[in-house]
Parts: sequence; C-alpha cells; structure tokens
Amino acid sequence: MSAPLKVGIAGLGTVGAAVKRMLDARRDALAGRCGRAVDVVAVTARTKSKQRDAELVRCRWVDDPVALARDPEIDVFVELIGGEGDPAKAAMEAALAAGKSVVTANKALLARHGAALAALAEQHNAALNFEASVGAAIPIVKTLRDSQRGSAIERVYGILNGTCNYILTRMERERLSFEVCLKEAQRLGYAEADPSFDIEGFDSAQKLAILASLAFGTRVDQDAVHVEGISSITLADLDAADELGYRVKLLGVAVRTDTGIEQRVHPTMVPKDSSIAQVMGVTNAITVDAAEIDPITLVGPGAGGMATASAVVSDIADIARGVRSAPFGRPAADLAVSEKAPMQRHEGGYYIRLLARDRPGTAATIATRLAEQNISMESIVQRHRGVRPQGGDRPGGAPVPVILITYATTEDAVRTALAAVEADGVIAETPQLIRIEKD
Repeated sequence: MSAPLKVGIAGLGTVGAAVKRMLDARRDALAGRCGRAVDVVAVTARTKSKQRDAELVRCRWVDDPVALARDPEIDVFVELIGGEGDPAKAAMEAALAAGKSVVTANKALLARHGAALAALAEQHNAALNFEASVGAAIPIVKTLRDSQRGSAIERVYGILNGTCNYILTRMERERLSFEVCLKEAQRLGYAEADPSFDIEGFDSAQKLAILASLAFGTRVDQDAVHVEGISSITLADLDAADELGYRVKLLGVAVRTDTGIEQRVHPTMVPKDSSIAQVMGVTNAITVDAAEIDPITLVGPGAGGMATASAVVSDIADIARGVRSAPFGRPAADLAVSEKAPMQRHEGGYYIRLLARDRPGTAATIATRLAEQNISMESIVQRHRGVRPQGGDRPGGAPVPVILITYATTEDAVRTALAAVEADGVIAETPQLIRIEKD
C-alpha cells in the first residue's frame, strides 16, 4: 500500500469538524478503496482554544492558513474558511503554487476567481476539486465534469438554495406569509440573521455560475447572472400557480441560446407534475438537459455539515486514488469568454398579476398595451375582492386582481408593455411578474 495521503484542513467550523470526524471514522474503509490511508496531520482555524466536535490532539496546529497551505508536510490543502477574498484566496493560491492539491467548498471564491485558480492548478500539476461548492452531497460537479463529457448540454437548472425552497414550501402548504416563514427558517437555523444573501438569490447565483462553466465550457462569471429573489412572492401568487397547474420555485437556470449563455436566478412557475416541482423543504435538485438524452435530475441535501463534508471527503478520496480531472472539465485556456445573453431577449411564458383600477376602459387599456408588443394571452383570470381597501377609485370600486398568462414572448416586450400600463395609471401597484419554465 502507498504512503498515506497527508491532509491539512483550514477552517474547523461545522463542515471542517465533520470532515475530520468522517476521515477518522472511515480511515480503514478509505484505505481499502483508495489504496492508501488518508491522515489529517495539520489544521488551522481562527481560534485555537475553541471547543470543537472533533479529535485534534494528534494534529499539528498552524496559526496561519497560508503557512499551512505551503507546509511541506501536507499533500492536500482543504480550504473551508469561506469568502471570496483573503485569507481563503491567498491560502488556496499558495497551496496550488506549491504543487499541492486543493479541495474546497467555497462557492464564492470559485464564482469570482474560478478560471484563474484552475489555470494555477494546471500550471503546477495540482488537483482542484470542489464538489461541495454546489449542492453539497449532490454529485453534480462530477456529473457535469466527467460523466456528461459526450453530451451536448442545452440547459442546467434547479433548486440551489434550501432556505428559499423551505420558505416557499411552508407558504404553500400552511398558507403562511413570507415574513412568518422567514422567521421560522431563522429560528430553525436554515436562514441567517441577515438572510438577504439567500432570499435575494445571490447564493444561488454563485452556484449557477459554477454550473454554467462546467456545462458549457465557459469562464466562471457570476456577474453574468441575472438575479431576483423571493421576497415579493405572496400567497396570492402561490394560489394562482396552484389553480393554473404550477408551483413556484426559486430556480437557477443556465441555458444555451442563439445569443449566448443565458444565466438567471428568479422565482419560477414550474408544472406541478415536473420532477423539480416535487422537491420540497430544504432539499436541493438539479436537472441536466442534454440534446441526446432525457433530462437527468439529481436530488439531495444541499447544505448541512455532514452532507457538505461527505462531498469534501469524496474529493479527497479521488486525489488519494490518483483521479485527476481539469477543474472545469477542460483546460483553463480553452474556457471560452461567453457572450452574455441579455435578459431582454429571454423568451418564454409569463405570469403577470395586476391590481387593476375599477374604471371604464381599464381592461381595454391593458389589452392595447399588450397587443402593441405582440403579446398573446393564454389565459386571463379576474378575481373579485370581498373587502374594499383604502384608496379605491370610487365607492364599491376597489382595485381588482387580474392574472394574465402569456404565450411565449420576450422579456423586453413584457417589460415595455407593463411600463406603459403603469404610466397609464390603470393599475394600483407594481405588477408581479413570474417567468414560466417548462419541464
């Protein structure tokens, strides 16, 4: 049997401690599968004195993560510090420059600097593995990088954030408001005290940027992702979706179009009988849609210490076995600078909810503005309110919710039409717009 693979871990939070416990518990099994043992020989974290749920007595403590990254006694540097800047970035660059393989769960760093890090890894003949950065235990990185090499991938999409999926699930099933569900998510530890990174879609956007690079051979570019969150979603939207045969999910979607690679994160209506619509709670799901095969959907826990740690350990085991792949599936020099497909050119169906003023000519005005943009309606539903809100236009004339479902049209056409409707003064609040994604 070969000499043990010596590992240094930077970051001993929930995930880092779980990785150490898992490597210790499965040492013999990993040795049998990999042909060599895997030993954690050195660690670093922000505070040495903190109590941790992992046995660290036999590990050397290194005060500086960059020093650990350069340590001649380690073969693999495991970066679990987080963040797109230093010290995580400096440590990872130091490890790769020293020819040490790196395993990371750091989606923020990869989404911002992935192409440069991949080039550095190749330059120094080091592995850069990051299965845990997207979907935790879901093996989507290996699927796109290794298993789908022969497929012409057209679209990758999915539920990439468990917090948002939990909130939407609770809203739908228990008819609770967004605010109530968010507070419950915070109480249970699914959402941070400042939840904006999750609920406004930025977490999903970083993950989508990585998936798009793997799927389409492009340089990682999180700035190319159009981002919208779920804070505007109401029970009225979920009720309408249910009646129309849809369910609302926050999706990340990367798709090849004639104008470039379209990358977007936003609330989406998906058919209730689709695979992605069945995924509830904090679970994640990612679908790969290729030209030659039926869509493949991978479902599993997308976060949590043990789920993320399992992906980290899998990446370490690959290095122990001598498995080596280009980080993003092809040489870094071959990663294309993709033309960003502007959202204005996005084509698809749309759900539009308007609060129409009860005035003569309102319906005709709305219809005219839509027709001016060549937008065709699949369905129109008018709801009557039982209680008149303040600010009605005349006694008994409270604004009326109107729901429109369009046939395929462009984002630009819809936005232009709705801007004109608002300018006409025939609606009482900003329209709600949700895109429809066919399975």
